[in-house]
Amino acid sequence: MRRIPAEYLRPGSFLFMRHLTILLFAAVLAGCDRQPKTAAPAEAPVLDELSTALQDMEQRILRDPQNAALYAERARLFERFAKPNEAIADWKRALAVDSANAAYHIALGDLYYHSLKVDEADAAFNKALALEPGNNEARLKVAEMKLMLRQYKPSMDLVNEALRSDPNLSHGYFLKGWIYMETGDTGRAISSYRTAVEQEPDNYRAWMELATLHAQRRDPLALQYYTTALSLQPNSVEAWYGKGLFAQENGRDSLALACYDSIKYIDPRNPAAWYNSGYVRLEHLNDALRAVKDFTAATKLAPKDVNAWYNRGLAYERKGSLDSAAADYRHALDLEPRYEPAAMGLQRLQDEGVKVKVR
Repeated sequence: MRRIPAEYLRPGSFLFMRHLTILLFAAVLAGCDRQPKTAAPAEAPVLDELSTALQDMEQRILRDPQNAALYAERARLFERFAKPNEAIADWKRALAVDSANAAYHIALGDLYYHSLKVDEADAAFNKALALEPGNNEARLKVAEMKLMLRQYKPSMDLVNEALRSDPNLSHGYFLKGWIYMETGDTGRAISSYRTAVEQEPDNYRAWMELATLHAQRRDPLALQYYTTALSLQPNSVEAWYGKGLFAQENGRDSLALACYDSIKYIDPRNPAAWYNSGYVRLEHLNDALRAVKDFTAATKLAPKDVNAWYNRGLAYERKGSLDSAAADYRHALDLEPRYEPAAMGLQRLQDEGVKVKVR
């Protein structure tokens, strides 16, 4: 079975790493037929609140235009209302007044980082570190940038400098774990992530990395780590998916389906949950009828997913709907002409006397 593409793990997910949650939530959802709640429109009140706050800020800035702290305050206001471009502009204004403020450079770098402007982020973090060489936050920011650029030794050197200064920095141990993981030392990676959660029990990302590494080892501890992550972020699709996939691959089909049901509740339009549910029903439970329904939902949500079309065809074939199976295999080949499983499926059907339309 192929793993689901990362773009399927959409809602509430963070950009560059991964993982989290718990509760009896999965078991509860598995037995409940609940409909997703429709949130009341909230955009207008939010915009009104922002407009009111901005009017007050603008009056204060007009009275004191050389006060860098006011631009910083307005930048944080824009950040709170998810207006990154406006926030970036205000951090620049703050730095135009107070260019030696390392915290302002770090704040600007964070916004660049989350906007995928890596070069700008790197420059801002390095400026902060140049201004304050002993600033551990700046050290770790620069270390993270070097890690993303696969400059592992200078990244580790900066992390170790920060940890020598403050041995309780959870994010430092997290970055060490990341470096070890990237360089293939999973034992030390696990040890570093464990230290990270000892220092900061609410470190969701570290719990997710621990879950992922133990899942790769098929270690049952993975479920415990996913559960802990989910206790911190109960609506994390990536954590529910990771937990479900581990259960699916280790003989826990009911738990897997419960996890995928959780994803369907959180994000009904997520094709990964429907695809994996269909796979479990087809390959583990021999329930081709229900598998067809799940794969149908997956094809509607991800119409170019060749695997979903193929697997629905396979489900049709196993329940005896051979013409429908042929149509799905043919569609899979239209999407990917060299997709061998679909070609083999069509050949099987032809051998059984099914008339296959050639295009």
